[in-house]
Amino acid sequence: MGSHGYTVTARTTATPERVYDLLADATAWPKWAGPTIAEGSWERLGDPPPGGVGAVRRVGRRPVFGREEIVVAERPAHHAYRLLGGPNPVRNYRATVRIESDGDGTCITWRGEFDPVVPGTGALLARAYRSFIARLARKLGEHAARTSA
Repeated sequence: MGSHGYTVTARTTATPERVYDLLADATAWPKWAGPTIAEGSWERLGDPPPGGVGAVRRVGRRPVFGREEIVVAERPAHHAYRLLGGPNPVRNYRATVRIESDGDGTCITWRGEFDPVVPGTGALLARAYRSFIARLARKLGEHAARTSA
């Protein structure tokens, strides 16, 4: 079958710390990712709590939720997670988000890789994920800029 993936970038005037804090906090997702993500919570706290390595966040909109385990939590530059469950036609989904200052703002680079469950659907799923994650990255950056102190 083979692995497939996507890469998207977004830019914001907010600081990397502000972007990271919004991304890493499951309870903040509805504020910046709504209405697609209407609920966000922690199933398990990580080290350090709440959203450190080992944390499991639950995000989505009733009745559909995704469960993601945090595998990298390096504030403010690197956040990564793997999908544990939810209604996805993929296996082995893992995403890495790099948050880097670029002089007068911040660049968000969100990459994901996965194996499709159904052979032959990888390219279509990669396009769908790219579109969805690009929208999330843009909304994250916009909200971070609007709410920066």
